[in-house]
Amino acid sequence: MNAHQPYESYAEALLGSLSRSPGQPALIAPDGRTVLAGEVADTVRRLAADFAERGIGRGSTVTLLTGNEPEPLCARYAANLLGARVVFLNKGMAPDVQAEIVHSVGTALLLVAATEAESAGALLAQVRVPTVLTLGPASSGADLPALAAARPVRPVAGAALPGDDWCIRYTGGTTGIPKGIRMAHGPYGQLLARQAASLRSGPRPRLLACTPLAHLAGIMADAVLLAGGTVVLQHSFDASEVLAAVARERITDLWLLPPLLYALLDHPDLAATDVSSVHRIVYGGTAVSTQRLREAAEAFGPVLYGTYGQTEAGGITSVLPHEHTRTGRSGQTTVGRAGPGVTIEIRGADGTVLPTGETGEIHVRTPMMMSGYWQQPGLTAEVLRDGWVRTGDAGYLDADGYLYLVDRLKDMVIVVGGHVYPAELEQVLLAHPAVAQCAAFGVRRTDGTEEVHVAVVPAAGRDAGREAVREFVTERMGAMYAPSAVHVVDRIPLTDVGKPDKKLLRSTLGSD
Repeated sequence: MNAHQPYESYAEALLGSLSRSPGQPALIAPDGRTVLAGEVADTVRRLAADFAERGIGRGSTVTLLTGNEPEPLCARYAANLLGARVVFLNKGMAPDVQAEIVHSVGTALLLVAATEAESAGALLAQVRVPTVLTLGPASSGADLPALAAARPVRPVAGAALPGDDWCIRYTGGTTGIPKGIRMAHGPYGQLLARQAASLRSGPRPRLLACTPLAHLAGIMADAVLLAGGTVVLQHSFDASEVLAAVARERITDLWLLPPLLYALLDHPDLAATDVSSVHRIVYGGTAVSTQRLREAAEAFGPVLYGTYGQTEAGGITSVLPHEHTRTGRSGQTTVGRAGPGVTIEIRGADGTVLPTGETGEIHVRTPMMMSGYWQQPGLTAEVLRDGWVRTGDAGYLDADGYLYLVDRLKDMVIVVGGHVYPAELEQVLLAHPAVAQCAAFGVRRTDGTEEVHVAVVPAAGRDAGREAVREFVTERMGAMYAPSAVHVVDRIPLTDVGKPDKKLLRSTLGSD
């Protein structure tokens, strides 16, 4: 970029969009209160002025222990406006893991939701933070929105540059220290501009954010607000509340992981719910049942948009409503073709590009590639090579460029005679008429070898016993894939972001 050419960050673009329609409802809080676009813009400017006086600016880290409320969104925009990076703490992380993250990123300001006071106490018992503020009334800590409301609204100059981190997003689980993925302003702003332009081509968007704003729901919220739409917030996913909100708020857009989509399909209120406003249901993140996608298309219409991506690479592929009939080996649905500016190669273990149809590791070049892992140059060098991201996912391309996922390479289970990819096994099991939901995972035995287990939620009135499942899998995939154990469960536990919690399944069922 030319040193004399001004740069407009996504936060500045958002403020401009909000300010052009100040009377437009922008955010609807879980308690039903409506926050107008002009009020959001004013709050962002007030918070930015407060942060600046506290020394927050380019290179600072603002960490959030918050939920799906208007105030954390405004605070994030304010921090990014000043060029500070933001870090979201996953509520499912243990306090010692949270403390390690807070320390490693050099947190200058910790923002805590009033409802997270107990979690904040456990965190702050292990790490010192220069400034802690609450986003709402609380028994301890200054109430930041109340302090900001007393300020006059004044313009705040944007300070972010394209290469600055807008976010460090920490991946994964409830144990161990996750990886911090650095995400730069420039690519993120370009992504939002493309998404907002697409949203403007249809009805004015109304997004229901019923999954954490710290993940994809937050990205979609940014795009919807940039497009002049409204974001309806819910604390968490509840199928009954989601269906009620879709009808009441005339929701046009939803982001759902497949297990959450299935929960809507199985809910008794669906048949009587007016879902005619729904224009787009974006799904992805886990293996998906072809049969259940057909059911979703019947229930909601041709509004399903599949997506495949990862935090390190951003969006990689998408599958449009009319492409859902495209299936690969074992009948799995494609995750689509490469998005704009994306290049995909399937490579073998030696790095050579494999022919069409052969399974290998997916390598990609995308506009949204990460800057690297926070303070982990060795790991960055392993994953970012010569401008390509090694996804760690196994898959193959067909002759028309459609991508099919097999599994995470690291989730591969080594069994006698070969290896089993759990996601591939799940795809097959989801075609069994007695299987409503399932999760496959590897269990290490005392002798060091591995075996495949599956947890199965039976379809209503059906038997999904061990022998029936083993026979079904053997017929379609071979005896090597037949699970050693089939655990019939009432539900598949999910992580905070809505994915099957295989760590919990392994720990609770692996020794059965």
